[in-house]
Amino acid sequence: MNKSIKLMAIKALMFVIIGYGFSQVLRLAGNLVLTRLLAPELFGLIALAHVFHRGLGLFSDIGIEPGVIRSKRINDPVFLKTAWSIQFIRGIILFALTAIIAYPVSLIYNSPVLLMILPVIGITSIFQGFQSCSLYLLNRDLNQGKLVFIDIAGQIISLITMMIIAYVYKSIWALVIGSLIAPFIKSIWSLYLPANSGTGFKIEKKAAHELISFGKWIFISTAMMFLATQADRILLGKIFPLALFGVYNIAAMFAELPKEVMDSVGNRVLFPLISQFNHLPRNELREKIRSKRKFLLLPLLLLVSVLVCFGDFLILFLYDQRYKEAAWMLPMLAFGIWPFVLHLTINRSLYAIGKPKFLALGDMIKFIYMVISVPLFYYFGGYFGAVLAVVLRELPVYIVVN
Repeated sequence: MNKSIKLMAIKALMFVIIGYGFSQVLRLAGNLVLTRLLAPELFGLIALAHVFHRGLGLFSDIGIEPGVIRSKRINDPVFLKTAWSIQFIRGIILFALTAIIAYPVSLIYNSPVLLMILPVIGITSIFQGFQSCSLYLLNRDLNQGKLVFIDIAGQIISLITMMIIAYVYKSIWALVIGSLIAPFIKSIWSLYLPANSGTGFKIEKKAAHELISFGKWIFISTAMMFLATQADRILLGKIFPLALFGVYNIAAMFAELPKEVMDSVGNRVLFPLISQFNHLPRNELREKIRSKRKFLLLPLLLLVSVLVCFGDFLILFLYDQRYKEAAWMLPMLAFGIWPFVLHLTINRSLYAIGKPKFLALGDMIKFIYMVISVPLFYYFGGYFGAVLAVVLRELPVYIVVN
């Protein structure tokens, strides 16, 4: 590996890890305050709303960012403007679709408040669609310092907003309005970055074809990923009482910490880095990945082990009695996240070499497993059985990716 690229990668990794750690401290602090101000069922409601909004986003994801990052035309303003135009149009459509599904979702979960909060949450799609492609250029160049700073600033302002509204009104609107702040700040900030050369309407046929051709498997992969990774919340949101579902989401938040660390590193460091070497022979590329992978897995193994062994004590220490059920859920869910971490450390290579279809296949199999196993395990084992089904969900996709 080129020495300068190696130093850039190490620097980027440090920024991502430090930024992620600080972000999680803020998230935990905010969560501890908010759980004392708001009822558990409100966290269940907001989780359901975000599941469906995020689902629409993933079902319409054609991989604009990875398509730009891996393209040879990444510095071409016409190409970037085409990418931005597609992204902006998609954001408007997503907002409209979120508003449209609000009514049927509120009926399915027998919760009229979803009819009001889903369209508001959908506004984030407009903000995200308006973001400049300068963010992609920073990612491609492993310039993570600016990206991390923007994310942290948005998170801090968002949390402060949530806590003020929650303290004054004790309402779910604290969580809803707070969720709009960070994407709004990121969108506006991106327009003032020095690398901003890709904002403005322009559709070049060749550029659009390149992005969409690469993105067709991203579309299928992310759609399957949503169904696979959010099937637990879709199904448990219907099976569990709303308050217990809110408690489940607290446990899942901690259990998914190793996965989120690896996801952040994968998107912000591994994928841009591997994309710079995707021209190498396959055995050479494989060896570059394999030799460095253990340095990621060892600290993640430690984090998973801590959550499995001491997760119950953590919940009982941090939260009041309303959230005690999360104490038995967290160690189980953390144990089940390990296969996910294993394949997250290698699956970005499939994007970089243009073969995301294997991820789509793995997620499709995982989704089928979830649809069958969660109701079945719940029938025989109650709430414990349903959570056990979730614990085992990562094994199918891990096998397929390998």
